[in-house]
This record gives sequence, structure tokens and C-alpha cells, in this order.
Amino acid sequence: MAERGEKSSSSKKTGLVSFLTGKPIEIPEKHLFGKCRFVGEFEKLNRIGEGTYGVVYRARDTKSNEIVALKKMRMEKEKDGMPISGLREIMLLQACNHPNIVCLKEVVVGRSLESIFLVMEYCEQDLASLLDNMQKPFLETHVKCIMMQVFKGLAYLHKKEIVHRDVKVSNLLLTNMGTIKIADFGLARELGHPMSPMTPQVVTLWYRAPELLFQTKTQTSGVDMWAAGCILGELLLHKPLLPGKSEIDQINLIIDLLGTPNDNIWPEFSQLPAIENFTLKSQPYNNLKTRFPGLSPSGQRLLNFLFMYDPKRRATAAECLESSYFKEHPLPCDPRMMPTFPQHRNLKQSQGQAQGTVAASVSAPGLSQMFSGAATNLYPQDRVLADPTATSSKLGINELFGSLARR
Repeated sequence: MAERGEKSSSSKKTGLVSFLTGKPIEIPEKHLFGKCRFVGEFEKLNRIGEGTYGVVYRARDTKSNEIVALKKMRMEKEKDGMPISGLREIMLLQACNHPNIVCLKEVVVGRSLESIFLVMEYCEQDLASLLDNMQKPFLETHVKCIMMQVFKGLAYLHKKEIVHRDVKVSNLLLTNMGTIKIADFGLARELGHPMSPMTPQVVTLWYRAPELLFQTKTQTSGVDMWAAGCILGELLLHKPLLPGKSEIDQINLIIDLLGTPNDNIWPEFSQLPAIENFTLKSQPYNNLKTRFPGLSPSGQRLLNFLFMYDPKRRATAAECLESSYFKEHPLPCDPRMMPTFPQHRNLKQSQGQAQGTVAASVSAPGLSQMFSGAATNLYPQDRVLADPTATSSKLGINELFGSLARR
């Protein structure tokens, strides 16, 4: 059904047009709401970031007084209701229940059919803003703790045949108890049997697997594992491992690190759709050991398996959890022993403050004890996101599918 209009009365009804008959149907608004709560029951505190398909706010549930993350689904490009990407994100999050996956608490609604809000657990930090502002890198025991949790979350998703497709440090949230949460499922997909084609223009460039750069039509969980390898390297180096400026630059950085791919190490490599678009330089050496000279042999081995060109040979998340790298000293610390950081995501934004990344408020009082000097932005410009929403505290919308079951 398509929206026709709205009546303003005490018993307000919403007019919809049936796609089957073409006739208008008036439906009481209460039936559109279903069991979903009204977004007015939440107090918006400040904007904390922007995901693939929506803006995220820190908010307070006025009934329970709980602090939550409130994600407004982006609808401005949709003329016929909710985008399938938003519906997919909701359904996938509702299907997940794991300590290392961000929890979708409920869906809330407002006074139009134009948008929907997701209420999710609030996490105090994200790894991108931490890495961007930490004076000293994580210790290896902390790196192992983080990666163990990332692999646990990915193993859970992949067992459910869900591919995240946008694994990166800004989508890894950190709670004040040291728990890592994989977030932002706007690009996630379920794998089909047989696997259906998917667009290769996914995953932030620095974390994009080579098969995506060469525009493969069938994607596997291997795209998440390549991204996890990039994150492991970034945590160890305390800087992005493969910070390409364009797709060809990204390919060249990968070749510099791992050598030039060929059909011997990557069967069917020469058959990839975009291979004719690139002239690859010849570089026969794997330089991981040179790039990570202090990493143990088991750590080198783990990185090598994560960076296999052939996605079929790439390490799985379950295999990574069994790696001897996590069983040798220094051992992964208990998550509760992770270092604590100022909660700069929850700082109120002043009226004229420029909107930026989650790390934009690092100059606030209290952070100087942890962070020294001006922040150095190592990250790409697509992380500096303008807020497309009005600053009004009224976050209204009206439910399109109020019958979605709450967790």
C-alpha cells in the first residue's frame, strides 16, 4: 500500500492506497504504530555518529532512564516507503544475540511514514576515535583481547551465514567493561544457496578485499576476514595498514605488501571482471615480515592466512580463534582489564560546534589527561560526516511495520 494522506483529528487516520485495487483505505494510526513505542519517549542528548544508512544519537529513555543509541534510518532517497537496506538491517540485527554484536533493543516510531528509529545499546567508545587520539598504542595483550572478540563476533555471524561487509575500526564499539561490539549492519547480507550476486562497491576502501577491488560478483565471508586482518595490522602498527587514496592505489599498496597475485596462488584470478582495467606492477615478495618485524612467527602466520589472495583459502573466524598467536605470551587480557578512556561520545555539543566524526569532541575538558596535543586525523574524509538532519529535538515518524517483534 502507498501513503495517500493524513487526517488531523482526535481519532487520526492515515490514508493508504492499495496496490492491488488502487482504492484508498483509511487505517487508524494506532494500528500503524502496532506495538512500537513513540520516539517522543526518548530525549535526544547529542549526535554521536553516522552509519551507512542513518544518523546515530545518544539518547535517554525517559521511562527507564537508560542511556541508549538512537539510530534514525535515512529515508530521504526513498519515495515509496522504507528502503530495503533499512529493513534488512533490522531483520538481521533481530536475528542476532551475541555479546560481541551490538544489541537492537526495539524499533520506535513517530508521526509520519518517512522514517524509523532503531534503539540500540549504547557503547562509550569506537575504535576509530580511540586510535585517532591515543598517545600510545594498545599493548599487544590489549590487541589480542580486541581481536579475539572481533573473531568471536564474526564467527557467530558467519555461522548464521551473515556477511557484515563493512568491518572497520569505526564499526567496532567498546563498552566501559572492555567488550567489543560489531555495529552498523546497513551493508550486511545473508548468503544464499547458491550465492546471489552482490555489488562489489562495499567495505570502506582501506579494508576492502582484493576480490572486491576486482569486482567479483560472488562475495563470501572472506571479505570480512580480510578486513579483520587490516584491523589487526592497524592495531599493531597504530596506523592504518593500507590507506589507499583510490582503488588503483589500494591495489598497489596490497601488491607492495603481499606481492603480485596470479592464477597459481589465486585460481581464476585472471577471470575476475575488472582485471582488464588494471595494469599490475610486478612485485614477487611478501613483505609482511618486514612490515611487522616484532611480531611472533605465530602472529605472522595468522596475518598471512588472513591476507590470502584466494578468498577460499583465507582463514575463517573460527580458525583464527584457534590460532596459537592467542595462546602464547603475552596472552589476551581479560576484557575487564582493558584500559579505560574518557567518554567523549557523550559530551553535549554546543550550538555552533562543527559537526564531524565521533572523535570531534576530543578537545573537551578532561581529555587532556589521556590525550596529548591536537588530534591527528589519520582517517579518510568519508568519516567526516555532515549531519543531514535538523537540530530540532522533535524526532517524529510514523511506523511502517509496527508488527516487527521486539527482542
